[in-house]
Amino acid sequence: MTMNDANVKAGTNAAPLGGPANGGAKFKFDVPFFNIQAIFGDLAEQGAARAKADIEQMKAASEEITGALREACSSNATRAADYGAKVIEISNINTSSTLEFLSQLADARSFADVVNLSTAHSRKTFEAASSQNRELWDLAQKVATETAEPIKKSFNRVLHRAA
Repeated sequence: MTMNDANVKAGTNAAPLGGPANGGAKFKFDVPFFNIQAIFGDLAEQGAARAKADIEQMKAASEEITGALREACSSNATRAADYGAKVIEISNINTSSTLEFLSQLADARSFADVVNLSTAHSRKTFEAASSQNRELWDLAQKVATETAEPIKKSFNRVLHRAA
């Protein structure tokens, strides 16, 4: 329908309501109403359909991102547990090494033995610490990568679909 076809009242109809007989009657005024559907056609219906489709798309994207976050948290928890276990393992190794060193010091017979044992232990401790730090760094990188990757992929998929 076009604007010309719309049923629009441009004037007002004033009709007296039942009032006093002395001529002081009150008038009832008809207010013109516009038929929005007739004027705008299917525009409102199309907008509602588009809004519904957009909401469904946002819901699907939200569910996908939620799944990716769940996967990332699960992966993060697993890798964090691996990291914690490695820290405990390293602590055990270092404690054992220190106790062994103290035992050797107790058996030392001279100052030269103490110096030699201390030098050897220091070198061994430095090498172990370097290796252990490398292992922990590699695990930390793995945790970060495996946590971020599912999130990154999911966001990229959602953004490409939205574009």
